[in-house]
Amino acid sequence: MQNPVLVEVTRGQMVESRHRGMVSVVDSDGATVMALGDVESPVFPRSAVKSMQALLLVESGAADAYGFGDKELALACSSHSGEPEHIALAGQMVARAGLSEADFECGSHWSFEPKVLIDQVRAGPKPNQLGNNCSGKHAGFLCLSCHAGVDHHGYVGYDHFVQSSIRDVMADLTGTPLGHDNCGTDGCSIPTYASPLASIAHGFARMVSGTGLGPERAKAAKRLMASCMAEPFYVAGTGRACTELMQMAPGRIFAKTGAEGVFCATLPEKGYGIALKCEDGATRGAEAMIGAVLAKLFADDEELSSRLADWSRKTMKNWNGIEVGHIRPAGDLA
Repeated sequence: MQNPVLVEVTRGQMVESRHRGMVSVVDSDGATVMALGDVESPVFPRSAVKSMQALLLVESGAADAYGFGDKELALACSSHSGEPEHIALAGQMVARAGLSEADFECGSHWSFEPKVLIDQVRAGPKPNQLGNNCSGKHAGFLCLSCHAGVDHHGYVGYDHFVQSSIRDVMADLTGTPLGHDNCGTDGCSIPTYASPLASIAHGFARMVSGTGLGPERAKAAKRLMASCMAEPFYVAGTGRACTELMQMAPGRIFAKTGAEGVFCATLPEKGYGIALKCEDGATRGAEAMIGAVLAKLFADDEELSSRLADWSRKTMKNWNGIEVGHIRPAGDLA
């Protein structure tokens, strides 16, 4: 099936570009609340499922053993901007396990945020692995491995204890068999698995509600999401979409983006799990989509719904500050 146009980009009075997408919203029992496009075709959720990947950090007792609070757990679920607070905390997390930046296997890169990048270049000579947007997640992996008494070397590998354990957790949450056939390699070198959007959404609904999960897993899932909502800056960073959405409705929205136009979210008070993808991988399309979906799901709260709808629409300006067009939800999300 052809996915519907869910976002338009205008210039002047005309539509210049269109983004097609898929949206799945599922309740804790697996019933469909909203389905747009082909939600049964497998997609790579990428970093949008970091909270699933961090579950064992809490469930195993490692988080408590190392004295992790909300900030550390939020960073373990993050795709951060590499701001000084993010870098410092990632280093502090592994230091508690007797490790250092040299033990990370995520690689290094410059920040994706222009203001942070400028500061990094000025500081020179180049960023280390603590500045990787996935360093919080990797800090969690390293601490999980050390707590379990397993050699942490090669922890990004498909067959390592850390990754095989995470694979089992994600398969259980989503109800999707995960293996070599639907596996790729993520930007930070760990395995990433393709699952249907509807299955990913159901996995998040189970996490936020605890439905169908054992008591320890349900407790760990709720704790992770509560930590992210309590410390949204450590999930992303200044001016980032995930941070802004959670700050807009404290305790009411958990939101996490992923590469290639993916966004996942939960609404604790409703027990909903949300997974969407902008088909062409555009971040601007995915952000407009998640804002519009959340606005519809909070239709019973007129003020919040209006703010979310406004957030989903962006004005584009040229280099002289002249308004030239808009990014706006379209079709069933208009």
